[in-house]
Amino acid sequence: MLFLLRILLSMAKNQKEEKKGDKLRKAAVPELLTQRLDAWLEKKDKSLFPFFCVLTIFFSLLLFNARVSEGGDDATYIKAGYDYSKNFTTYYFSFNAPGYPMFLSIPIKLFGLNLLLLKFLSVIFYFFGFYFLYKALRGRIRPVVFYPGMFILSVNAYAQYYASQTYNESFYLLFQGLFFFVFFKLEDSIDQDGESVKLHWKRWLQLGLLLFMLAFVKNLAIIAVPAAAVYFLFTRRFRSAAYVCLAYLAVKLPFEGVKRLIWGNISQFSAQGDILKLRDPYDRSKGYEDVAGYFGRLFDNINIYLGKRFWEILGFFGKDPAVDDASKDLYAFLAKIVLLVFIGVFVALLIRRKNKSLLLIAFYSLSMLFISFFALQARWDQPRIIIIFLPFMVMLFLHALLSLLERFSIGASLYLVCLLIFSFSSLTSSFKRTGENIPYLSKNLRGDVYAGYTPDWVNFLKMSRWCADSLPKDSYVASRKAPMSFIYGKGKEFFPVYRVLAYDTVSRQSNPDSVLAIFRRNKVTHIMLASIRIDPNHNSGQIINTMNNILAPVAQKYPNKIVQVHQEGEDEPTILYEIKP
Repeated sequence: MLFLLRILLSMAKNQKEEKKGDKLRKAAVPELLTQRLDAWLEKKDKSLFPFFCVLTIFFSLLLFNARVSEGGDDATYIKAGYDYSKNFTTYYFSFNAPGYPMFLSIPIKLFGLNLLLLKFLSVIFYFFGFYFLYKALRGRIRPVVFYPGMFILSVNAYAQYYASQTYNESFYLLFQGLFFFVFFKLEDSIDQDGESVKLHWKRWLQLGLLLFMLAFVKNLAIIAVPAAAVYFLFTRRFRSAAYVCLAYLAVKLPFEGVKRLIWGNISQFSAQGDILKLRDPYDRSKGYEDVAGYFGRLFDNINIYLGKRFWEILGFFGKDPAVDDASKDLYAFLAKIVLLVFIGVFVALLIRRKNKSLLLIAFYSLSMLFISFFALQARWDQPRIIIIFLPFMVMLFLHALLSLLERFSIGASLYLVCLLIFSFSSLTSSFKRTGENIPYLSKNLRGDVYAGYTPDWVNFLKMSRWCADSLPKDSYVASRKAPMSFIYGKGKEFFPVYRVLAYDTVSRQSNPDSVLAIFRRNKVTHIMLASIRIDPNHNSGQIINTMNNILAPVAQKYPNKIVQVHQEGEDEPTILYEIKP
């Protein structure tokens, strides 16, 4: 590892004997190979651009997912959008950033809870996010680095999965692409006409609006503001570093005034911020995280996302590989390599400053990765945490790989081999996912809304629909995944349960009297007891037992208060109980 570190750090040193080095590189056939490929790609850009656009749409349709994700956050955004559409001035979503649900309220208000429409809108966001990012970066990054990065964004199965989900990733990608598009236009104007704010005030306001929107769609994206400012400091545009902060405040402050008038003194970060402070987001009894714990999250997340998820997204690991001791060692080793590569390329870009566009990408993506790894509990372990930075991570990795390999006589050839491996791996994974997806997609589009779910989820969702169809309108059902129940239950309201209520630290279950008091206070009449698998791919017999730990103590102490009403499914059933007064 020390040898690798020395090689990477050497990228940051000033080139010695530059003229002599240039002559040697010109005489080297391997480098001429990459140069010829650069020239060919530049020449073919006018035809490559529409090809990439068509490729993006093609894979978005092949991998289109017509179902709500089992993760639940996408359903939460839809539910929040519905609440905004009904009570815009009295409801404020603070579980995550409110920007996406606010937007969703518009199509929901106009067309109702049309899941397919919302998903197609997400595909449109993904496409235009790709479109503006392509427009922003073309001609600014070496073609043999730029085009592979954009190709992977076009075809990658994991990225395209989120293209048709109602998570906020696609919506964020749109504003991310616009941000880089406007930023580079502004920087070109500054290079040409200087830093005078009078000449560029419109672009500064556009940039401020886009920085605001990034943070309004994802809370942690607030780090983009100081990242952009520090970038200007390192490129010796000191006034621009101040202007970028002022541009953001020029949009943020008026919005805060309007928000206070409409919704009162409520923080965008309140609910999510409180959850992130907890050691265990599902168990408040464990208390709040300390400084050492946050650094522990950082290192754990580096192993998870740089050692496992990055390679899994690129198709080098199977879906959710078993995590044994050998796997953990492999992830830690790969994470160190990727981390050293990113550090090395970042230091090199800082010192040489030959490619300011790639330097901005490094400032932006690495700062976003750092704040995400530092703030988020490692237990989340979701690809979506890094999927929005995938093209940047790939470009930085390839830039470092190319800089390293071109030092050797056969380096360019090895680099092209690596590109082929990366591309083939992503394509193979995407076509495999396509083959798995199309049969379910066909059934979903023909009206079978449960096709593609495992039996545990089918029974849960069917029970949600049964509650909407068969229970009295004033019934209020407790559900472990209330937003999903809301969507598949035709818009019926469900009482959300995210953790064990009235948690008893001794029994590790609910206190029966306290939980009954909570149900009475919230007018809960029923509770759904589902058999949701812990391992989503196998019926191991182990289930998520949150609702069991709530209901079991009540049934034990007050057996006459819990009455079974209905059951969906024999294997992995969902059972509905009525809570008697």
